[in-house]
Amino acid sequence: MSTPPTHDLVLWGATGFTGRLVAEHLFARVRAGGRTRWALGGRSKSRLEAVRSALGPDAADIPIVVADSEDPDSLAALAAATRVVCSTVGPFARYGSNLVGACAEAGTDYCDITGEVQWVRQMIDTWEETARNEGARLLHCCGFDSIPSELGCLYAQKVYEERFGMPADQVQLFVRKIRGQFSGGTYASLINALVEARADPEARRALGHPYGLNPRGQQSGPDGSDQRTPAYDEDMNSWTAPFVMAAVNTRVVRRGNALAGFPYGKEFRYGESVLTGSGPGGWARAMSMTAALGGFMAAVATKPAREAIQKLFLPDPGEGPSPEQRENGFFDIRMVARSTDGTRRITVKVTGDRDPGYGATSRMLGETALALAAGEAIVDGGSWTPASALGEGLIKRLREYAGMTFEEIPA
Repeated sequence: MSTPPTHDLVLWGATGFTGRLVAEHLFARVRAGGRTRWALGGRSKSRLEAVRSALGPDAADIPIVVADSEDPDSLAALAAATRVVCSTVGPFARYGSNLVGACAEAGTDYCDITGEVQWVRQMIDTWEETARNEGARLLHCCGFDSIPSELGCLYAQKVYEERFGMPADQVQLFVRKIRGQFSGGTYASLINALVEARADPEARRALGHPYGLNPRGQQSGPDGSDQRTPAYDEDMNSWTAPFVMAAVNTRVVRRGNALAGFPYGKEFRYGESVLTGSGPGGWARAMSMTAALGGFMAAVATKPAREAIQKLFLPDPGEGPSPEQRENGFFDIRMVARSTDGTRRITVKVTGDRDPGYGATSRMLGETALALAAGEAIVDGGSWTPASALGEGLIKRLREYAGMTFEEIPA
């Protein structure tokens, strides 16, 4: 018989900026009455000890697990010693593949905050069968990419079906307001994805295909490319601009629908954009945001511009905003679920009371990991999305412990 895991959960990458925030969340949650046996994991014992010390004297008994992303044997030992691995180490395409493989082979559940679509596709293709056979649940995109989108869509569809007795034909996400900083880790992941896409046709296809994360054989549907130009939305009475994260979130939502057996239907449509207001001012803002996004994407395609942008405007990986900046950040999202002809429609809002890239993301990931450790998954082994693996139970956790709201807006 194999030895039972020593830990319920190991936080991998606990010494990074986001990792430290997840550690603070897990520590507060477990200290408040949880029974999860969790540990801090990373490459440097001394740095892990510093993170533990910063949590306070009550954290002195939290175990430390030392391993290396480039040492498969150490990762295999890590995966075998725990029931869940929660990872914040990115860019994941550069540092995360060995760990996903170790978890799949050990039958250990895994979750992360990647937004690297091309890497997620690679991990699905490489480890899906092993994860199924060994009982490992592999969950990617468990931060601002893409929990508000996927869980918000799940909630919107629930409200719509309770009202009309059928799923909505389409759901559109609108970013109404947002305040937060673009994380250094997110930027590094974005750049890595673009560089890989330029060099690898398969990575380029995964990034560009609207159903690129769907299971093989189910990569078709009514949705085309993500919004690229300003557009006017009648439901919101507002001009809209492209949303930079749509290329990740839309793929995750569509994959989740497919994995769940198409509860929204095979002709379900989903999209994301940013509200910019009505009238000439809204149009001008939409044009400006579209131009800025296009300019940014064009600039980061060249190495000198990438380096200049990173140096001038973005934190390095491992750095981030102050506690005050994180607490003053927020996001406010609207989701419209409707029939194709517009005769049936509901609107819900999804909000968070911390900056999306750090404060909110760390709590979303922490609650996903705790849900897995508590045995709340509604699926067996395989590569899943947050909603398809944890369902409405994760919405409940996010409401209670992550400062998020999911609620209908009266017509």
